Order: sequence, then C-alpha cells, then structure tokens
Amino acid sequence: MDIISLPVEYDKKKIESRYRLVVIAAQRARELSLGAAPKVQTKAKKVTTTALLEAISGNIEFITGEEAVIAREKAEKIDYKKLIEGKRKPIEDLSELEKDLKVYLHEKGATEKALEELFAEAEEGEETEESGE
Repeated sequence: MDIISLPVEYDKKKIESRYRLVVIAAQRARELSLGAAPKVQTKAKKVTTTALLEAISGNIEFITGEEAVIAREKAEKIDYKKLIEGKRKPIEDLSELEKDLKVYLHEKGATEKALEELFAEAEEGEETEESGE
C-alpha cells in the first residue's frame, strides 16, 4: 500500500502543520529530481514519495520561523553572478580557438558553395532538356 493512501503520522513538535510538511517535501523533491541522493531506503520510484518519507522520518534538516526569515534575507543579499564569475577560468589561448573556428567556418562555407554550384548546374541541365524537346 502506498504512503499516500495511508494517514500521515509526523512529529508535531518539529513540523507544526500538514502545510509545512508539504512545503518541506516539495523542496526536497526538487532536490531529488535534480540528482540529490535519497537519505532513506525505499521502494518508491517517485521523488515526491521519497521526499515525503524523508520529511516524516526526520532525515531532512530544515529551519522554520525567525531562522528561516533571516536565512532568506541573507540569501537575497548574495550576488550569485559575482560568485560564478570568480570561479570561471579564462581561456588562455584564444588565438588557437579563433583559428579552429575560422577553419570550421571556411570548410562550412566551401561545402555550401559546392552544393549551390551542384544544384545550379542541375537546374540549368533541366532547363536545356525541356527547351530541346
């Protein structure tokens, strides 16, 4: 029998309402769908069921109340673009990359030109055949 069809029993001291349980499970399901490892062993195939089991069993750490408000305010102040830019590695030898790109574009242009010439010749040949008949 699925966990969804059973009445859900949870620690009311940690999770004060079903709404909070659903929010916690939804956030954890998102993490699981992005590739996080499950913290409980289960036969469930759906990430939502696994997340709900993790939330009920207390294997997920979460904060509520004033702590959550403070954490959200701190997260909003973080400039993630600067963090990402600091971790990017500059391309050391851009000239090599440019050379490779020019060769690729040159080859692509030559191929397109050859195809245009081929089809132009084929169309001219068809026109002469039609006029000769």
